[in-house]
Amino acid sequence: MSGHSKWSTIKRKKEKTDGARAKVFTKIGRELAVAVREGGSADPSSNSKLRDCIAKAKANNVPNDNIERIIKKAAGDNDSSKYEAITYEGYGPNGIALIVETLTDNRNRTAGDLRHYFDKFGGNMGTPGCVSFMFEQKGVIVVEREGQDEDKVMEDALEAGAADFQADDDVFEIYTEPEDFSGVREDLQAKGYAFVSADVEMVPSTYVKLTDEESITKMQRLMDALEDNDDVQNIWHNWEAPESDDED
Repeated sequence: MSGHSKWSTIKRKKEKTDGARAKVFTKIGRELAVAVREGGSADPSSNSKLRDCIAKAKANNVPNDNIERIIKKAAGDNDSSKYEAITYEGYGPNGIALIVETLTDNRNRTAGDLRHYFDKFGGNMGTPGCVSFMFEQKGVIVVEREGQDEDKVMEDALEAGAADFQADDDVFEIYTEPEDFSGVREDLQAKGYAFVSADVEMVPSTYVKLTDEESITKMQRLMDALEDNDDVQNIWHNWEAPESDDED
């Protein structure tokens, strides 16, 4: 998966301020709440989507007390917040493809905000399906390389049912089919692995590199605006970020 820049995104997110970390906690909190409602149970043992969300929350250092409080609130009748999952597609500067996944309680507000960001930073929001054909859904599990034996991690991943394995400078990236993601993650977790991230992602088939500073600046500002929006849960794109910095 050459050009996959997920790890640089993770590094940048881990270095964010407490205020930005609180935004990450809020976004994951929404995912946990939706998983409880859609899965019909607040018991992770019988709700695989909730188990996956809990693993994602822990990988992002969300405290256990926060996780338990969110699940309890979502399971109670007194929680009136209802979120709708809507996916938007569009293009950034120089045709960079973007898929933006949201959870919103006001689709008009969210659509207006996203359209404004795309227009302001040299892109345009498109119609459903305009860029998704350039991506493939995959489970992606990232394990920090330090202290791990590459052959052992690869063996454990493939035995667990992984479809692909890649060793990068800082991490090991383990890829699965979407339907196998939960089982592979749980198997590796049972073997004692901790994850930098674990999620089902939209992985692009090819990447585009921006070469002029103006386009790079606009793309980064578009990414920042999207990430700062509380309704935005995930941003998938085919921008191959410069290797000289940690920004995605």
